[in-house]
Amino acid sequence: MAVKTIVPFGDSILRKKAKPVTEMNEKIIKLLDDMADTLYDANGSGLAAPQIGILRRVVVMDCGDGLIELINPEILEMSGEQTGPEACLSYPHHSGVVKRANYVKIKSLNRHGEAFILEGKDYLARCIQHEIDHLNGLLFVDHIKSGYLIYDPARQRVPLMDVLRLTNQGL
Repeated sequence: MAVKTIVPFGDSILRKKAKPVTEMNEKIIKLLDDMADTLYDANGSGLAAPQIGILRRVVVMDCGDGLIELINPEILEMSGEQTGPEACLSYPHHSGVVKRANYVKIKSLNRHGEAFILEGKDYLARCIQHEIDHLNGLLFVDHIKSGYLIYDPARQRVPLMDVLRLTNQGL
């Protein structure tokens, strides 16, 4: 297991759609383990494989109740609405207000290739949607309507268009 480098905003891989995992093997198990190490090292809540430069539909999350591993997750249902601050490991020290569904139900595979259903609400629902967006080349900044991000150390507003220009490089 190893801590991987997190791809920063502006890297074109963050805008690409990840490919499904077609075979469960030692590479996928190692990827899950490395992603968990990276997530915990960065003190994050979620990490998608594209964020470490690997275009596979793999996610790890820990929203406070232990590690969740998702392989080829698919959203089955969404309902309700929540609006709140959101951040991303690929956008260190930046956050923005994002509207998401308050409830989500997904199906996924675990590390043994077994299908399971996961339901989440509130923060877990937000994390699931955020990470599945990464698998589809979408970023939390794509959902921001306010026109700015907050640069957290200085609590300074950063114009969203400046950030989007960086994240769309290479498209």
